[in-house]
Amino acid sequence: MRSRSNVLETAVLGLLSSAPLHGYELRKRLNLLLGSFRAFSYGTLYPALKSLVGRGLIETVDPDPATPARSGASGAPGRTASGTKPLTGRRGRIVYRLTPEGKEHLQTTLASAGPAAWEDESFDVRFALFAQTDAETRLRILEGRRTRLTERLEAVRESAARTRERLDEYTLELQRHGLEQVEREVRWLDGLITTERDRVSGRDRDHDAGAHPAPAPRNKERG
Repeated sequence: MRSRSNVLETAVLGLLSSAPLHGYELRKRLNLLLGSFRAFSYGTLYPALKSLVGRGLIETVDPDPATPARSGASGAPGRTASGTKPLTGRRGRIVYRLTPEGKEHLQTTLASAGPAAWEDESFDVRFALFAQTDAETRLRILEGRRTRLTERLEAVRESAARTRERLDEYTLELQRHGLEQVEREVRWLDGLITTERDRVSGRDRDHDAGAHPAPAPRNKERG
């Protein structure tokens, strides 16, 4: 599924924006970011990494531990032509790092706030990268997510009212549990939206105050 692939790519770029990582460490952090129920296998991760490398969004250093390191222009063994040590992990693992094109692509993605950003498949990843996202975009994503959940909540309530008499006690309990989960997330979003709105309003007030400084008081004329 393309949307799942996009979510994985965004998560990878977001993690690599902090520091270069080798594949094993990257997979561990992805599992923490996405949760154990959405953990990606190596069979899913490495094709995504290969695609990102092919598109120039990330780059790798692939050392061969059995081959002596080449001397760079400085003549120092184990260094690249630029004189810097190659990025290698333990036991010669490949290290992935973001390219300038990858940074630009990530910023474009994080600046988007359409429906794809607040759907179930991608919201957790976008929220985990909120520290790299501007306040207005964060607010739009949170508001969109709340709208989507509110619509879902109403639909589930209507369905529950129609089918209550036909369901057994365990199905009803599962339905109630689902409703409570959505209601809890809506309350959580309400708090986050209030916080983000306060931040945006406070920043706007500070900007207006700096752009329009108060006039200096006039000295009274002496009689």
